Amino acid sequence: MARGFLITGTGARVGKTTVGCALGFAMRARGIRVGVMKPVDTAESQDAQALALAVGSTMPIELICPYRYPADSALVDAPDLAHIVQCFDQIAAQNDVVLVEAGRILDFADLAATLDLEVIVVVSNRPGCLDATMLTIQRCGDRGLKIRGYILCDCDPTPAVDEVSLRELVGPLYLGRMRHREPLAKVIVEKLI
Repeated sequence: MARGFLITGTGARVGKTTVGCALGFAMRARGIRVGVMKPVDTAESQDAQALALAVGSTMPIELICPYRYPADSALVDAPDLAHIVQCFDQIAAQNDVVLVEAGRILDFADLAATLDLEVIVVVSNRPGCLDATMLTIQRCGDRGLKIRGYILCDCDPTPAVDEVSLRELVGPLYLGRMRHREPLAKVIVEKLI
């Protein structure tokens, strides 16, 4: 069975796809067969395609992203978790590692628990990020999830907090920092492989 990671964030547009692409590419460069999945997304998004391209996946986009909704839809039916599990199992059967990116539409904790995934949290370096990180820690703890680590992502050119604050909050789970418009640091990749 493939090892699995769920990449989630402390909010929207925090760098989850960027981290997923960089991590997937780095794993593939080391000879690891990497599958990717973004179970739920908007129809306009290119995130699933970017993830697939980063790892060289030739799997159908309907398998990688089985649920795509219009961005302007106010109410969507809940995705069928059993169908997501089937898609994940097909991807996992052909790979050593599967990276799953969870967005806002689907509860990341339910998905991680159902698929038995280790959680990687991308923390946006914006005002309020430490409170959002605490909520994520609590949500993972409530579900008994294994947190693999936290990556501080400078989403904007001017960071809101320093690294020390996040390190103090999450301790040894701190993986490192992704600077604004820079690639994922090698040290972060090595901690996850």
